[in-house]
Amino acid sequence: MITDVPGIRVGHATDAVGLTGVSVVLCERPAVAGVELRGWANDVIGLDYLDPRHLVGVVDGVVLGGGSRFGGESVWGVLRWLESQGRGYAAGPSVVPHVPGAFLFDLNVGDGRARPTREMGFEAASRAAAGPVAEGNVGAGTGASVGKVCGRPRAMRGGIGSASVRVDAAVVGALVAVNALGDVRDPDSGALIAGTRDSAEGRTLVDSTRVLMEGGALGRFAAPAHTTIGVIATTARLTRPEASKLASLGMLGFARALSPPHTAFDGDTLFALSVGDVAVDLTRLGLAAADAVARAIVRGVRAATPLPDLPAASSL
Repeated sequence: MITDVPGIRVGHATDAVGLTGVSVVLCERPAVAGVELRGWANDVIGLDYLDPRHLVGVVDGVVLGGGSRFGGESVWGVLRWLESQGRGYAAGPSVVPHVPGAFLFDLNVGDGRARPTREMGFEAASRAAAGPVAEGNVGAGTGASVGKVCGRPRAMRGGIGSASVRVDAAVVGALVAVNALGDVRDPDSGALIAGTRDSAEGRTLVDSTRVLMEGGALGRFAAPAHTTIGVIATTARLTRPEASKLASLGMLGFARALSPPHTAFDGDTLFALSVGDVAVDLTRLGLAAADAVARAIVRGVRAATPLPDLPAASSL
C-alpha cells in the first residue's frame, strides 16, 4: 500500500448516503512533488505549487475527491487541519500549507447535490494514518464508476485502491480512485474485471475499446464525467522535474489496467511525492510505479461493493 512508504499517511471521509467522499494523502515531512495530466477533462487545483519556479519547493499532501469542481471545497478543510498542527510553509508568525488536489465526477451516481465539504476535508486529514488503507467505495472512491461507454445503465462500480512495489532500496506506493470511461483489465492476464456490460441487467462484459473502434456512440455521456485520479509516493530522492517524470512513467499503469485510458472524456491525473533520500535509477523507479498504479487500480475495483443499479466486479 502507499503507506508502505515511511512518512505517508492516508485518511478518508465518506458520505455513504450521497455517495461521494474525499481521500487525503499527508506527508510527515514536506515532499517534493510533480504531476502528470492526461485526457481532456482534468479537474485539478493547486498545480502552481508544483511549478519549479514557485517559491515553495514542497507540498504537505495531496487531496483526491469526488464532487467534480465542487469537490475543491474539501481542500480548505485539509489546509485548516494542517494549520492547526503547525504544518506548512513558515511565513513570519504563520504557516501556510500547500496541498494540490484532483477531483472526479460522481454526481450521477448518488445525490448530485452531495459534494465533499470543508468539514469532510478536515475529517479525512484528522484521520490520516499509517498502516492498512481502506479500499473500495470509501473516500474518493465512494461514487466512482467504470464502463460508461454505453451510458450509466450499463456501467459498474469503481473504487479506490492501493499497492506498493520495491525497487532496490526504494519503495514506491500508489493510491488510485478509479472512475474511468472504459474498462478495467487484469494487468497480468488481460482479462476484463469490470466495465461496460452487455445490457442494463447483464452480467457479461463487452470490450469498451472495441465498441468505440466500431463507432459506438457516447451520446449525452460524451461529457467530462469520467476521471481516474491518484498519488504515487516514494522513498527515492527526486527533484521537481524528476517527480513529474515519475508521474509520467507511473501513467503507464493506467494503460496497463484501463481500457482505454486517457480519452477525451477522461481527466486522468497522477501526482508523485518524493519523501526520502534513496538514490535509484529514475526509469526503473518509474516502471515500478507503473506496476503499483496498475495493481492499485485493480484492487480498488475488486474491493467495490454493488449498488442496486450499479453492480461491482464481485457481482459477475
